[in-house]
Amino acid sequence: MTAAAHTQEFMGRFEMLERLSAQLGSRPDAVGLLQKRGHLEADGVTWTEAGALRNEMTAAERALGRAAAKSGKSHLAYSYDARSNTARLK
Repeated sequence: MTAAAHTQEFMGRFEMLERLSAQLGSRPDAVGLLQKRGHLEADGVTWTEAGALRNEMTAAERALGRAAAKSGKSHLAYSYDARSNTARLK
């Protein structure tokens, strides 16, 4: 199974760490990145407030949120492509 196909297993809520681990190929790398972004505490287990909010989102909701934040448009203006994990204007 390819890394891209493997991450399709972790699309739901509360799976952000598992998804990122699959994408990066390493759980320690994923923990480090989430700590750098301010989503995990130094212990590598406890979510920060911002991290907990993002972890409650699905992969699609996070992608739509990234696109909306970047453009300033509403997330409703975008559609989600699961294969590329991106959002595009409708």
